[in-house]
Amino acid sequence: MRQQPIKARTNRPMARRFCFFLLFMFALISSSFATEKTTLHLWHPMPAPSRAVLNELIAEYEVSHPDINVHLLYKENEEVRMAYMSATAFTEGGPDMLYGPSDFTGALVEMDIVKPLEDLFTEKELAAFDPKGLTWYNDHLYQIGDELGNHLALVYNKRLFAEVGLHRPPETLQELVEFGKKLTLDKNNDGIIDQYGLVWNFTEPFFFMPFYASYGGWVMDEDQNPTLNNEAAVKAFRFVRDMRDVHGIIPMECDYDIADSKFNTGGAAMLINGAWSWAKYMESPHVEFGLAVLPVNAETGLFPAPMIATKGYYLNPYLEGERLEQVVELIKFLTGPEAQFKYASRLATIPTLLEVREYPEIANDPIIQTSIEQVTHGKAMPISPQMRAIWDAMRPAYQNVLGGSMTPEEGAAYQQKMAEQKVAELFEGQDVDPDALNITAILVYLAGILLVIWALYKLVVFFILPLMRGVPGVQVKESRFGVLMVAPAALFIFGVVVYPFFYNLVISFSNMGLTTVNDWRIIGLAQYGKVITDSQFYHFFFKTIIWTFVNVSFHVVIGVMLAMLLNRPLPGKGLIRVLLILPWAVPSYITALTWRGMFNIDYGAVNIILRNVFGLEPISWLIDPTNAFIAAIITNVWLGIPFMMIIALGGLQAIPQELYEAASIDGASAWQQFKKITLPLMRPVMIPAITLGIVWTFNNINVVWLVSNGGQPGDQTHILVSFVYRAAFNLYRYGYAAAFSFLIFLMLAFFSIKFMKKSKATETAY
Repeated sequence: MRQQPIKARTNRPMARRFCFFLLFMFALISSSFATEKTTLHLWHPMPAPSRAVLNELIAEYEVSHPDINVHLLYKENEEVRMAYMSATAFTEGGPDMLYGPSDFTGALVEMDIVKPLEDLFTEKELAAFDPKGLTWYNDHLYQIGDELGNHLALVYNKRLFAEVGLHRPPETLQELVEFGKKLTLDKNNDGIIDQYGLVWNFTEPFFFMPFYASYGGWVMDEDQNPTLNNEAAVKAFRFVRDMRDVHGIIPMECDYDIADSKFNTGGAAMLINGAWSWAKYMESPHVEFGLAVLPVNAETGLFPAPMIATKGYYLNPYLEGERLEQVVELIKFLTGPEAQFKYASRLATIPTLLEVREYPEIANDPIIQTSIEQVTHGKAMPISPQMRAIWDAMRPAYQNVLGGSMTPEEGAAYQQKMAEQKVAELFEGQDVDPDALNITAILVYLAGILLVIWALYKLVVFFILPLMRGVPGVQVKESRFGVLMVAPAALFIFGVVVYPFFYNLVISFSNMGLTTVNDWRIIGLAQYGKVITDSQFYHFFFKTIIWTFVNVSFHVVIGVMLAMLLNRPLPGKGLIRVLLILPWAVPSYITALTWRGMFNIDYGAVNIILRNVFGLEPISWLIDPTNAFIAAIITNVWLGIPFMMIIALGGLQAIPQELYEAASIDGASAWQQFKKITLPLMRPVMIPAITLGIVWTFNNINVVWLVSNGGQPGDQTHILVSFVYRAAFNLYRYGYAAAFSFLIFLMLAFFSIKFMKKSKATETAY
């Protein structure tokens, strides 16, 4: 009895030591946090040469500001736009700064996810910039530019010009065609063009715009209404199409990467590309770089007018206090004279600071001066959000004209019709009265509350109560430990699966869109009504059924055949197995882009084999909509076979060999053994795999998007999931896209349950 107080006394010093230790660790951790650097985040789409300059500038800034760390994240132009919108609009997060072209402005402002800048800079500081380098919208300044232009011009290879006796660039569009004919050469007389006169990404409307403007056309009027159905559009369509089909001076297929590669390696004499790319060509050993303005249209007397935009910095709207001051100071450095001079002198960009243009190195640079002259012939790209809808309307019409499925007159009328429709869709949902009593909204919220109550009830019944009263045969402590171990995974699944699913469900009943993203309302089943009454839904649903059925059929048939082959004694079976698994091991986007290159009409491996081995004419895989869809299917079949092969091989190896031996003794043929033994015993393995394959293929956006380059030609190679992706992220129709995607989920869930039940996949085979 006397030992208890002694024991207590001996524990007090240890408790004190432990408390002192905790205090010491707390002080140490607190001091480390006190000296921690502030990290500022910048997202940008700069190409590699610009990124190198940016990295140098950031390194300099961090040396002079040891308390600041700048984290850079590179994404492609469209990726960085969508990522910023998702992070900032829906989570009030995102980076501190966004770098991009000025045409981002309209949508960002409408979504209220950028901060006005006019009060953060003095009048003197703003007066130092070219007014075109400052992006104003609705009487507020939203972007500070460090580069003016982002425009197209004519790049030419002086060396190739000299080889055919040409010593200057073309001065008219008619001369452009004449020079192009002289510079288009089959050097080895094998029937394949080795050097084209002109290349550029002519399938994209942005690269078509200079020619449209040279005939007197423009994308919208002063009231932001589309102006696409006119004689200028018809003539421009015909001019570009004739350069390919009549004059033969441009390739049949030519996206941005093909054009860039051909010119940079000496496979083309002229290129239409933007200021962001010129530094690369200046360093190429195959190019003697020359730059000229786009030649005048002699028929109209008008110069082609490329769209002019500013590149610069936006600020996150949630920045405040000291962090805001730090970000503004960084932007002033990145748009300052030293930074702009470094960009201009190394990359031949046009600085927005007027004083930098006066530097002798800039004022006497012929490339920069030619670029400035090209800007004088250009027109400012509209920064209103309607421009996004107009691009989406022009692309299918333009590509259908190039593909031959529309005449230029039909294409002009179609793009005007689609532009008006898409502009209306862009601003849908604004007419909802926020003060009106919405019975549907009340019912949706009540349903949500009941769903939460039901989930809590299930949680209590199946988890809490068993722990409180103990599970028969299981120790309570062990059960609690198991729950604790599962809890992190459950929370993770809730965060990345359950919550987004129900959030998407709620959004599908709302009017969320471009202008209502921060002020959306429940409007009932209106979005579902739009989906099921949209003829495109049924068109792409039918195409998705074909896509899924053909792909999965080939996956299963070829996969099972290969599995049966590998299940037999075979020389080098291990190596063969590895080679067959490789398509599945390589990331799908790499495979898709590789196959896209292989389907090129002139230089793709597929057409080379068809021509040289089988003596067949080249197939226009990516120009014709049906062929493009078949090309996407071939790619996906290649990707999906290994998965089915591995599953089938596992099922085959689990079948006892004694069954086949007994069947052979009884005189059963190979087909009878396959039908009576192999198929029934593989069913429990293959049916779940087939179900997974159907769901994955139905929702597989990667392959069809990358092989067809976003649904080209003319948005005719979409499946449901790629179509809804474009609706959500090109036109910001979030409520519509949510309803669309939930209908896809219901279709797949219903099919999967019914298919599993009908096939009796969970029943034993014997």
